[in-house]
Amino acid sequence: MKIQRYMVGLYGANCYIVSDEEESEAIVIDPGEYSSEIQDYIITNNLNVKYILLTHGHFDHIGGVEELKKLTQARVAISKEDAPMLLDPSLNLSEMVYKRILCNPADILLSDGDTLTFGKYSVEVIYTPGHTKGGVCFKINNVCFTGDILFKGSIGRYDFPGGDFSTLMDSIKNKLLVLGNDVTIYPGHGDSSTIGKEKRLNMFLRDLME
Repeated sequence: MKIQRYMVGLYGANCYIVSDEEESEAIVIDPGEYSSEIQDYIITNNLNVKYILLTHGHFDHIGGVEELKKLTQARVAISKEDAPMLLDPSLNLSEMVYKRILCNPADILLSDGDTLTFGKYSVEVIYTPGHTKGGVCFKINNVCFTGDILFKGSIGRYDFPGGDFSTLMDSIKNKLLVLGNDVTIYPGHGDSSTIGKEKRLNMFLRDLME
């Protein structure tokens, strides 16, 4: 499995292209903005992008969805709770920033425990609300894409509409920290880490460790 990261948009959101190199099949996670780099990578590597997976519906994670779908014909998947954010610039917060982002309805509405496949890999959907009502993480083998729930050294914001601190911490404690210390996390912003490192070093998680 190969993971290619691009930092996109004004807020440097991480867009991940995850591929099975043997079968040339891939998924794209959180295309916050469409770029020539992303396009060139997909074309140069002759990737068949099967799914566009969204951890949540904020504008900095969905801004490139429509252009990417035109290129790849991939199916767009988001949680059923966050699906309305694709259709409403006030809900995805783009209206508050610099441009209105409006997407077509999702092709797939995700729920906790759902499984999607690409190549020889399975993607497990983990429901992790708290940053938004319908935030999800995507686990593939020993790797977890955590969106804006858990970062290296920090946690997601909970002061946006649909956010809630206690819900966020519950998601981290009961859905992510239980995955295993050796699981690598790839967050929606910033660098990767592991569950074990975050347990030891993330000051926001101290109360959860007691």
